[in-house]
Amino acid sequence: MKYRMLLLPLVLAACAQTPEVTAPAPSATTAAANPASSTGTELLTRYHWQLSNAIDSNGNHIDALFARPDKPVQLDFSPYRITVVNSCNSMGAGYTVRKGHLQIGPMVSTMMACHDAALAALDDAISQRVRGSVDVNLLARDNAPSLQLVTDNGDTLSFTGVPTAETRYGGPGQIAFLEVAPQSVPCNHPLTPDAQCLLVRERFFDEQGLASGTPGPWQPLNQNIEGYTHTPGIRNVVRVKRFTIKNPPADGPSVTYVLDLVVESEKVGQ
Repeated sequence: MKYRMLLLPLVLAACAQTPEVTAPAPSATTAAANPASSTGTELLTRYHWQLSNAIDSNGNHIDALFARPDKPVQLDFSPYRITVVNSCNSMGAGYTVRKGHLQIGPMVSTMMACHDAALAALDDAISQRVRGSVDVNLLARDNAPSLQLVTDNGDTLSFTGVPTAETRYGGPGQIAFLEVAPQSVPCNHPLTPDAQCLLVRERFFDEQGLASGTPGPWQPLNQNIEGYTHTPGIRNVVRVKRFTIKNPPADGPSVTYVLDLVVESEKVGQ
């Protein structure tokens, strides 16, 4: 039994439209950053902004925004686009920042059916608030920056910043595609002789999302792909960001892989 999910043309288009953040990370400070400045905008792009609190104009907690306690609503910013993560559907829009205001363009969303009523309500609750013109306050702190959005009807959404991989590893990663075999294999690392590793090979695609070139050789990956959970019996092609580790330990890898997107999935029957 097989099923396949192919997203490569869209994925490659997204690669071309979303530039990497390459400027050095700003130093942490306890002063508020002006989001209209280059420093404020860079700070937005350097963190995943996870919703930590939301209250309406009467001070009541907005429960509908917390339908997934284990996966809080998250805002990700590229230099030109805002993306809503951990709702039922994927949502995104263009944005600009000017004089303390975040101007959000029309929200584009996937049309996946949300069978869970709470998730369907979450989609509606976040799209109703992350739109149009909202007041934005950005506070850079030594431990974790915070972002506050205030809508025109007085709702206040508070977010905590979690460093992106680019921030943690000090620069942009290299985009690569890895095919992950359905079953893991014994690792070939002398320090983990009894461990199981993913079996992977590198894949290559042209601008139309069609396979090109010759895939690399199959080999055990003696490390994890950050953010990826493997299900036995499922073959995946994943888009990853590959980062160089500065001053790696003597017995550790010199690069690390961070999951960007699962672009192809196939269940391989017995």
